Amino acid sequence: MSRADEIYIETCRDILANGYRDDNEKVRPHWEDGTPAHTIKKFCVVNRYNLQEEFPLMTLRKTGIKNCIDEILWIWQKKSNRIEDLHSHIWDSWAGEDGTIGKAYGYQLAIKHQYPEGEFDQVDRVLYDLTHNPASRRIMTNIYNHADLHEMNLYPCAYSMTFNVTGKYLNGILNQRSQDMLTANNWNVTQYAVLLCMIAQVTGFLPGEFVHVIADCHIYDRHIPLVEEMLTREKFPAPKLQLNPEIKNFYDFTVDDVVFDNYIANPTGFKIPVAI
Repeated sequence: MSRADEIYIETCRDILANGYRDDNEKVRPHWEDGTPAHTIKKFCVVNRYNLQEEFPLMTLRKTGIKNCIDEILWIWQKKSNRIEDLHSHIWDSWAGEDGTIGKAYGYQLAIKHQYPEGEFDQVDRVLYDLTHNPASRRIMTNIYNHADLHEMNLYPCAYSMTFNVTGKYLNGILNQRSQDMLTANNWNVTQYAVLLCMIAQVTGFLPGEFVHVIADCHIYDRHIPLVEEMLTREKFPAPKLQLNPEIKNFYDFTVDDVVFDNYIANPTGFKIPVAI
């Protein structure tokens, strides 16, 4: 099995066996029929993936690679909050009448700030520092902007990415306040690991370790039987990531520049209800 499968299975089994149930608490998320969406959760899960060993793409169920990469480029490259800039409908439930998700995600990364070296948005500052000051311990992004939370249709879940260079390797830490293990876990792991590999390529480093820190790591009540079934499935080896080696500028990457060789995975096999 892939290392991503192994970590996913360990995490889910720990949540199911030792997690805290919030059945008696008032919760914000709800199902489409209006029923509260309760969870069983673990606090502060930390998962580590060595990108030199293999790419962390789960095989327990197939990940929609094109939409997955399209979303991370929508946030980090287009720096957009408009759902018309996506090629999927994954953000439709959180779109307002203006066709945006409010001042969230890509909107925050696009805000420019003044520095002694010049004016940069958050993504350009990361690229500048990795090129000119890779020993810095200040290379990070943060989109959890309290001043704008009241104008966000959904508070950011994956809100901070920290980059750190160790020798010839670029490492990264994704901080996430909340993680729906069935719907979004490997989706987020895949897209931020790809992002790390992209940024490593254009700044002259090799991808190193990707660390995923999740504050509230949970499985929704209606997802429990689906997760339990998924954990029993056949496992396959991890695929190999191939980025287009001709790309030297982060803003030149497209979805078609991301290819996974020998990606074998189980079909999803069931409809996943989404808590909103």
